[in-house]
Parts: sequence; C-alpha cells; structure tokens
Amino acid sequence: MTLKSVLKEKSLGILVHPSSLPGGSYCGTFGEGAKDWIKKLYKHKIKYWQFLPLTPTDSTGSPYSSPSSFALNPWFLDINKLIEKKFIISINKQDLQSSNQHEDHFDFEFANKLSKKLGEYLLFDWEYQSEERKTDFYIWNKKNTWIEDYSIFMVFREEFNMLPWWEWPVELKQKKNEFIKPWIKIKKNEILKTKLIQWHLDKQWMEIKNFAKTKGITLIGDLPFYVSRDSADVWSNKSLFSISQNGDLLFQSGVPPDYFSSTGQLWGTPTYYWGKHIRTNFRWWRERFRRQFELVDILRLDHFRALAGYWRVDGNAENAINGTWIKSPGKELLNFLKKDLKSDYLPIIAEDLGVITKDVEHLRDNYNLPGMKILQFAFDGNQNNPYLPKNIEKENWVVYTGTHDNATSTSWWEYLDIHIKNHIKDNYKYSNDPSWNLIEIGMRTKANLFISPIQDILSLDDSSRLNTPGTITNNWRWKLNQPLDKIDINLQKYSDLGNNYRRINN
Repeated sequence: MTLKSVLKEKSLGILVHPSSLPGGSYCGTFGEGAKDWIKKLYKHKIKYWQFLPLTPTDSTGSPYSSPSSFALNPWFLDINKLIEKKFIISINKQDLQSSNQHEDHFDFEFANKLSKKLGEYLLFDWEYQSEERKTDFYIWNKKNTWIEDYSIFMVFREEFNMLPWWEWPVELKQKKNEFIKPWIKIKKNEILKTKLIQWHLDKQWMEIKNFAKTKGITLIGDLPFYVSRDSADVWSNKSLFSISQNGDLLFQSGVPPDYFSSTGQLWGTPTYYWGKHIRTNFRWWRERFRRQFELVDILRLDHFRALAGYWRVDGNAENAINGTWIKSPGKELLNFLKKDLKSDYLPIIAEDLGVITKDVEHLRDNYNLPGMKILQFAFDGNQNNPYLPKNIEKENWVVYTGTHDNATSTSWWEYLDIHIKNHIKDNYKYSNDPSWNLIEIGMRTKANLFISPIQDILSLDDSSRLNTPGTITNNWRWKLNQPLDKIDINLQKYSDLGNNYRRINN
C-alpha cells in the first residue's frame, strides 16, 4: 500500500533559523521572540516555519557539525523566562543582557560566554528550587538518557581546552568507565550545570512547539545525515561508526567528483557501520529520530541519497576521488520509523539535490516522501533540467528560491549570465526585484509547498547570506536587525501573493 504524503495541500512557508530572529538577549531565543514570529506567521496565514538544526554548533557556528545530535543550542535559552519563573533569583537580569538588537551579525564567542554565565546562575540558584522542580528535572534526565554522556563529554571538552576527544588522555578518549567515574565526582557541578541548561532549553522549546500547534503552524526541522567526528555521539558509540577506539578515521564520508568539483567533496565525518546498526535494530538511529520528532513536526533529512547508498573514502584520503559506493539499509530503517511513529505517512522531506540515481528516487517515492526543488538551479538553458518549473509535474515537492547554502536571490541575479537573465525576462513575469520574481515563479508551480528564505522576502543581498559552503569564516552569523513589525509589509506581500496562487487557506 502506498503511503500518504506529509504534504496534503498547497501552502507556504518561510525558512529562518532562530538565531536570525530578533528578540532574546543576543541571537534569537526560545522565548517571546520565537512566539512573536509564530504570531506573525499566523497573522499572515503562512503555515510552515522551517529552520536549521537546533543543536549546539561547532566552533565555526555551524549547526550541521554539532557536538551532539540530541542536545539543543544554549544560545537560545531565554533569560527572561528563567527570571520570571524564579529559576534565577540572585541576579538582576540587566547583568545578563546584551544590546545587540540593532546589529545584523552576532559574535559566537560572546554568545558562548553569555550562555556559560547563565549556566552559572542556574547552578547557583538550583539549591533554592522546590523539591517538585528537582523531581521534574531528575525524571527528565532518566527519560533523556543521552544527557549523561553529552554532559560528561562537554565538561571534558572544557577541561582539555576544547581539544577533540581523540586528543584527550587515552583512558578518557577510550571511555573507560573506571577512569571516568572519579572525574564525574570531581566535576559534578559542571556536569549538573550542563544538564540544567539542556533541561531548561527543552522545557522552553516544548512551550514554543505547543504554542505553534495552537496557531496551526507546522515546524520543519533539519537533520544532518552524518554526525561530527568530534561529538558525544561518536565518542559514546564508537562501534557504530567507522572509527577506532583512539579516534582514527577508518573510513570517511563525502561525494565523488562531479561537474562542480574535480576531486569531489571530503567531509571528514565517519561513515556508519551499518551491520552493527542492523544487528541492534537501528536503536541509535531510532532514538535520534524519536528525539527530533519530539521537537518538530516534519524533518528535512539532509543528504537523503546516503540512505540508499553512500560514498565511502579511506580515512587517510586527502580527496574524495578514490571512493566506493556502498549500499545503505535505508528501506529497513524507514520501515522501523514507520512502525515507531504509528503513522500512515513519514513526516520527512528528502533533501535529494544534486546528482540523484534511480535507487534514491525509488526509496524516496516508495515512501511518498516530498523531494526538494531549488529554483536557482533551474535556469541553465537545459530544457530537461529537473528544477525548471515546467518540469515540476507533480505536487509532492517542496520548492525553494534557495536554501541557507545558496546566495540570496538578489545576489544570485546580480551574478547571473546576461543570456540567462534575458531568457528569464522573456519567459516569465518580470519586475525589477529578482527575489520577488523568483518567489512568484515558485508559487506558480504545482508543488504543494513553497518556501522562501526570509532574506529573499526582504530582497536582501549576500551581505545577509547565511552560509557559503566550502568556507569557514563569516557564516551562520546573520540576524534581523529590526523588530518584526518593521517587516510586516513584506510578510503581507508574501501572503497576498500566496493567496493569488491558492496557497493560503482562508
């Protein structure tokens, strides 16, 4: 029997990460700022809010290379809520505030310092909390078993000056419990502080999720396929990954050479030992998905093609040329997820961009998963281009102008070849605002869901770009530098245009 799709009707969404939203102390929040955003979506009848992984970032600010697949980013912890509910009682909140509301970028180091300071106050006031609150905390810890290894991992990281775990003392990097237990006693307060931060983040986000539900807003999260080598996931579960006890990469992930790169892409993340996952009935993967579906309604699964087959490269390789395609047990995993969710559809969007083979298409289509279409990829003169609007013949797609990894549509247009520009002007409705041209082209497609990054709705250029793949500086920092009321006119325009194309459910 064919599964239903998670997308059931024509609708609209906006892609914006919480770190880019105004409100909060510094760079977004799981407090009133997020609720204000949801209120705006509700007001303008925009049904979907998509964002990037909510996990902690790496040192470059990327949430796609997180130290945990399960934890939440401490930057988003809302100070006002903690003070209001008396989880912090011994400090004036001005001491924890930062005047960053009028800046369009934020500093990771400052965000980290603010989060640590907040954790210290939470720890200091923990002894004054009621027994009921403490019981709730301990019950949450028992339910979220990942928190133990994560908190120990993060405290060890601090202890060893943020060195990767394979450069820790041998007994700790090999996770020998007889050596770790004494450390746990010594570092019990730091471990408790890390757990408290995650507990509060979880409570605050669940309040946001429930609020979104009352407004009819669907939350679309994002799940990287691979996990960072320097993560609690790998450190705690080495047998599930192509990595030695000492941290040496035996095999690593990537993609083979293609039109864009003569040496392919080498990602430096360990591949999965799928045999071990199969023998454990995919326990780790299922727990990973279970956690994500607690947090969001729908998941975009990044690099979906690796669920059908993945490019495996030697751990010592310097490029991705000499790799091997290995079959993945994606069907078996998705069958387990279907049983776990007890649903007649899987709430997953398949990130199926790039060169996609028949086995990937079959896996996606056999579970009726929506795929992705990026309009910025469409106009190369090839009439068979799968991203060309006329070639989007079915409804079960999510169409985007671009994603977090693309240029803004304004800058995309600026650097576009003049012949392609003329072709677009000749064949599509055209105005002098390239972002809105592309938005309208997307809304006119047959795809059930159309999503635009907030940057395109605001017609911003690449000074507001979120990420440039292949670079490690000046990414993930952009944020709105004005109150949401100031962009109300743009959101109304987006909604009105959506209404013209029957994407607004009145």
